[in-house]
Amino acid sequence: MRKILFLIAMLSALSILLVACGGGGEEEAAETNSSGEAAARGEALYKSTTIGAASAPGCVTCHSLEEGVTLVGPSHAGIGAAAGSRVPGMSAEEYLRQSIVDPDANLEENFSPGVMYQNFGTDLTEQQISDLVAFLMTLK
Repeated sequence: MRKILFLIAMLSALSILLVACGGGGEEEAAETNSSGEAAARGEALYKSTTIGAASAPGCVTCHSLEEGVTLVGPSHAGIGAAAGSRVPGMSAEEYLRQSIVDPDANLEENFSPGVMYQNFGTDLTEQQISDLVAFLMTLK
């Protein structure tokens, strides 16, 4: 009987310890990730040749990070600084997120709709999208 009570007490203590140490959820995880870590993950994702559940073309296959260099899509040089002024009332982060999940919403001049892969919003996780936005925001 003592062994059973001891095991119950140990399991209870372990349960309390696990609840106290972990399980903060997404909000806590987001708080513990610095913007530098998110940007680093975003940069790695950006520079991958394929991304997402459908192995879609990675950002770097169509966008340059060099000013004035156009591949398939517009250059992303300085996009973090410019994004906030693209759509009145929309923050830079909102603009970049929308550009990823709904690429035809705000087309740049001389670029056609439907060229950018249309399913990043469903193929990428929310964390991946946030990481990409964090990286793009560093491009001043």
